[in-house]
Amino acid sequence: MASLSDRFNINSQIEHLQAKHIGTGHADHTKFEWALNMHRDSYSSYIGHHNMLSYFSVVENESIGRVRYEFLQKMLLPCGIPPKPADASDSEMEEEEEEDDDEPKQKKNRSDK
Repeated sequence: MASLSDRFNINSQIEHLQAKHIGTGHADHTKFEWALNMHRDSYSSYIGHHNMLSYFSVVENESIGRVRYEFLQKMLLPCGIPPKPADASDSEMEEEEEEDDDEPKQKKNRSDK
């Protein structure tokens, strides 16, 4: 059975691994960040292994240099534009709701006159 010192040692090793290697993730990783790391790792692996790069070039009927260039370009934004954080979208929605609430009040005041 693991003692308390063993658990602390394991946690410190995990923290060190996560700090050293970006793609290992952590508890606060979003689904988008995980997919981003997976796609970038895949593209870098394809570029690094010449046989895989040759395979993709034959399948796409393109030169190896063209396929390498396209993979490098796809590594910039492999999953598209990142989504807005949930906190920012919530505050924007609340502001829009407040603006919508003000408009009916103004209309009511105009009709009362």
